[in-house]
Amino acid sequence: MLVDDSAVARAVLSRMIEADPAFEIAAVAGTAEDAIDVLQSVQVDTVVLDLQMPGAGGLVLIPEVLEAANGARVMIVSSLADEGAEQTIAALAHGAADAIPKPGAGRFNGRFSQVLLARLKALGFADDREPLPQPIKLQGYVPLRAMPADPIGILAIGASTGGIHALSTLFMALPARTGVPILVTQHLPPPFMPVFARQLAVSARREVLVATDGMLIEPDRIVIAPGDAHLTIEPCAAGHVVRLTGEPSRSGCMPSLDPMFASVGLHFGARALGVVLTGMGRDGVDGASRLVACGGSILAQDEDSSAVWGMPRAVVEAGLACAIMPPEKIARRIASRTGDGACR
Repeated sequence: MLVDDSAVARAVLSRMIEADPAFEIAAVAGTAEDAIDVLQSVQVDTVVLDLQMPGAGGLVLIPEVLEAANGARVMIVSSLADEGAEQTIAALAHGAADAIPKPGAGRFNGRFSQVLLARLKALGFADDREPLPQPIKLQGYVPLRAMPADPIGILAIGASTGGIHALSTLFMALPARTGVPILVTQHLPPPFMPVFARQLAVSARREVLVATDGMLIEPDRIVIAPGDAHLTIEPCAAGHVVRLTGEPSRSGCMPSLDPMFASVGLHFGARALGVVLTGMGRDGVDGASRLVACGGSILAQDEDSSAVWGMPRAVVEAGLACAIMPPEKIARRIASRTGDGACR
């Protein structure tokens, strides 16, 4: 479904998308309000949504669009979605799965078309909202690992597509104090990171800093990978400090979850807890394997709550996960292994 108040943009995007036989435009709308009405009678896999439209606009109504879309993903294609834009981070926090900037008039060239189609394909089909018994959902997967009950010493969280919303949900359900440092690797370009840090601080109710080399990690401080380097740690006299590295990762991601997980496993052993949230690809499997080999634990987001169940699925199928659950339940499991003991 295309939602854009510009008839020209709708026509151009329609031609571009339907040129690929994998896609069909099932509906169009000129405002988010109209889209919500249309979605009552039309099933789609993806809603391509502009942010700047008459009425309330796309940003404010993303939650209502998602509810009406019944499992479909929302892809933001808007001139407001420039790198580092506050509106982009807000849209992702509201539940949009991905966002790309809309080119100016006359600039819908081949490169934009390739990026758009690739990102739409990565989002895949809409969720099947029919409840499935847990044993059926997990058929074919290796058994889950036992989860230790001992207190953790550090929390490392990785995410990609859909991760900003998942992180917000997780941190809003987590106690305001856990007593452990928190590392976050979210796949985002460097210009987004300052805005991402500011917005995450609101939902997390904690200090959130973009990592710099040599920065001290402290309890209840969130340190996020800067976007152009991997986030790792090493011991120092005062505890542990950040070490940023730039070597290529096997997943090809920059930043990658792998160095972060491997590092916290090496230095914290059984007291290391890693979380893999929504995202495409397999980034995090190698690092999670090393973290588990050091005695640490991994929690994975479940399929139903993920925008793209790629990275969590990869760690589950590798036999590395202790639990598979939505972000709010992951928060409760984290809290059960901190000094707080339970969410409140």
